[in-house]
Amino acid sequence: MSRICSIRGSHVRSGGRIHRSGLAKKKGGIGRHVTKVVKRKVSPNLQDKRIWVPEFGHYIKMRLSCKAIKTITKNGALNTLIKAGLI
Repeated sequence: MSRICSIRGSHVRSGGRIHRSGLAKKKGGIGRHVTKVVKRKVSPNLQDKRIWVPEFGHYIKMRLSCKAIKTITKNGALNTLIKAGLI
């Protein structure tokens, strides 16, 4: 199963981790210098959830990000699913 949120479409992004060397000027050094930038992956916080939809009277199993779970809690399950185009 892919690492994509069903509602928001959040997916794994690429980013950079900056390696620095040296001592900061305020600590008595000559300053920090970037020595390398390393690629890394930033994953969304995905959860496998069962969402109760009272209008249908049953659960729907989905893979959601935590932000999408907050949206469902705020706006309701049916409204969120309709807006996402899943129903």
